[in-house]
Amino acid sequence: MQVYRSMAPRLNTAIAAAIFIFAGRPACPAVSAAPPDEAAVIRRVDAAVKNRVDSILEYTVTEHYAVYRNNDETHPVAEMTVKTVYQKGTGKSYTILSQQGSSIIRNVVLGGILDNEKRINQPGIREGSWITSANYDFKLTPGGTQQVDGRDCFLLSITPRRKAPYLIEGRLWVDATSGSIVQLEGTASKSSSFLTGATRVTRQYASVDGFSQATHARAESDSSVFGRTVVKIDYEGYQLQLRPAQ
Repeated sequence: MQVYRSMAPRLNTAIAAAIFIFAGRPACPAVSAAPPDEAAVIRRVDAAVKNRVDSILEYTVTEHYAVYRNNDETHPVAEMTVKTVYQKGTGKSYTILSQQGSSIIRNVVLGGILDNEKRINQPGIREGSWITSANYDFKLTPGGTQQVDGRDCFLLSITPRRKAPYLIEGRLWVDATSGSIVQLEGTASKSSSFLTGATRVTRQYASVDGFSQATHARAESDSSVFGRTVVKIDYEGYQLQLRPAQ
């Protein structure tokens, strides 16, 4: 038990960082279209991220966390539902609405994830995790557009400009019209400790009041101590407070 308590926070950091950045469904076959201009697509992605950051002053959302172990993704060993409040100037805060399952995993693993989410979302830190050309190299995948959840999307490969647990190397689907993020999947560019292997993450987004917000996330990590651990998150009931129109 003592080994579990002492090692778990290191696993939390990898999973939390992965969750912050990114669960996704496979994309449908490519739809033929005129070859897009890569530089224009990247500018569109940067502009969409900037518009979201500048426009959203505050939001609330209900998040449901479920933790799975030992290759069983049917029966969670711990669950927690929280109300999350994001404020532009301060970051995130959480109120636990309900919880069940293993108290150790709830307190150590899920509690650690929420603590790490608070830290990653602090002003001065979160800017380094934004999915923009300042933090990533983007390469447009040839083949026109693909459809994800009925939306025409461009597919880009993304490579972090530096290595960090919250920066992901993988693939990014963006709306072909707005440049907003639709789906992301990949692997954390840096492990948070020698105990965890590469953290594999996916995340899906939907348009809420015109801005890209996460709807479902999945993070999978392997540890020499804990084995395979999967955390799934569902996001529901967004309420956004936007900057007044100029």
